[in-house]
Order: sequence, then structure tokens, then C-alpha cells
Amino acid sequence: MKLIAICGPTASGKTSLAVACARALGGEVVSCDALLVYKGFNIGTAKPTKEEMEGAPHHLIDIVEPTQNFSVHDFESAALPVVEDILARGKVPVLCGGTGFYMNAILFCSGFGHAGGDAAIREKYEHIAAERGREYLHSLLRECDPESAEKLHPNDVKRVIRALEIYALTGCRKSSQNDSFEPRYPYEAFAVNWERQMLYARIHERTQAMLQAGLVEEVKALLASGVSENAQCMQAIGYKEVIEILKNVDLHSTMSDIIEQNTRRYAKRQLTFFKKLPNLHWLEPNKTETMIKEIERYL
Repeated sequence: MKLIAICGPTASGKTSLAVACARALGGEVVSCDALLVYKGFNIGTAKPTKEEMEGAPHHLIDIVEPTQNFSVHDFESAALPVVEDILARGKVPVLCGGTGFYMNAILFCSGFGHAGGDAAIREKYEHIAAERGREYLHSLLRECDPESAEKLHPNDVKRVIRALEIYALTGCRKSSQNDSFEPRYPYEAFAVNWERQMLYARIHERTQAMLQAGLVEEVKALLASGVSENAQCMQAIGYKEVIEILKNVDLHSTMSDIIEQNTRRYAKRQLTFFKKLPNLHWLEPNKTETMIKEIERYL
């Protein structure tokens, strides 16, 4: 039995399509989203409501307290037993989400090895190298990934930073990762091929809907409950911008624009990531029933 993976950029309609797939094909939705795992993160994540789930079983939502860190390796450990259980019951796992590292962790052996990049993390380590020296930078790698540190000379700053970046992004050592796409399960992946301006319009609509639904109040409540503004989950788009605006009320009038701009940039990074995914089929925006029929052609 093939797994179905519904992926793509934010605001592209993944959730509704995954629910329709699960209902039509006798499946269960396995969330592959780095924020939906957190309890209390509802509005800014567009977490599906009970009504939006339409009776389709959903997994890996609301499984972690917001005070906890949760890595790709943690997700893999939680997700694989869920997928195996769904398959054992003769159901179809329908993976759904925009966190590429999470989806790869299920689809591929050592899938978390296909780490992308993060400019902020690289800049942090470049600054450390400039301020404290290459030997100190290398010592940081030795602490988290001794095997990679053994292979890399301190003067090879670029590769040392890359190894540190992978560890920061995934919680896994570069030395333990397999860089090949070795499928763990047979699968077909699908994404809706929105024209750029249409996708941007959908991002605009989602941003406005989140703010009207009480995103600012949700962030305030999380902070009041004891979640640190520096917590891993608070660095997500929407949440980090609201935190900055709460500190500087002069930025309040530009909050929507800032969130939209950052969401667009994130959507571009998601598209770049998923374009590399083997077995990915692009669906033209259409009625859900039509897209389901197109998906069925590949199964």
C-alpha cells in the first residue's frame, strides 16, 4: 500500500485536500507540521478544527507542551509507530504538512538528513568564528557531533558551520545522516500548483483571518502561561512578529504587512524544498473531487 503525501507551501490548501483524500480513500491524516505538534498553538498555525477534520482521524497534533523543544528526530520517533499502526489496520496514511524535514523523516531512511539551510543560524556561527576564532567554533562541533569534528579541520569553517547548522535545524548529527533519498515506504506526493499571485492572495487572506480570529490574544495568553518568548515554538512566523510588536507598539500598524512578507518568504523556501522531492506530482487548482480523481490515477 502506498502512502500519500500532501505537501507544498503554506496557504496552498493542504489540510482540506488531505482530509478529502482520507475520506475518499479510507485513510487517516498524519500531520507533518512542526507547530501543530504544540498544544495551545491554534490560530497562528491554522490548526484544523474538529469540523474541518470532517471525521477523518488525525495524528501528531497537540502532542507536545509549548515549553518543550521538539526535534526532527523526536518527530520521527513519534511518527513511525503511528504510520505502522495505520498500515497494520489496512488504512492509508495521508501525510500532510509543510515542514519538509518532518515529511522526509517518514518517507526516507534517515530522511532528516536532507536538511535545508537557515541564514540566521549560519550568520550566528559566522559571527562566533569571527569573534572567538576557528578553534572555538570547531570545539562547538566537537561537543555535538564528535565524528564530524574528527573529519573536518578547524580551518574548514564553511563545512564546520554547515555541520553545526544541520544539528541546529534537525537535532541530528550530520555524521549519522544519509544524504540519499532511500524510500522507507512506497509513496506518491502531491502539491497544488498555485500561480504565484494567487498564492500570495491566499496568504493575505489567511493572515487577515488569523488576526481577526485573535492571533495577538493567543500570543499574549501563551506568554502569560509561562511560555518564554525565546522558546523554540515562539520563533514561528506569526508568533515572533506579534512578540516584537507587543514590545514596540509603533509597529502595530504594520503587523499584517510584516507577517505577510515573512510568510511569502517562507512559502518560497517551502517550494524550493519540495521541488526536490522524488515522486512529486503537481495538481492544477481545481474542485476537490477533480484533484482526488487525479491523485487516484497514481495509486
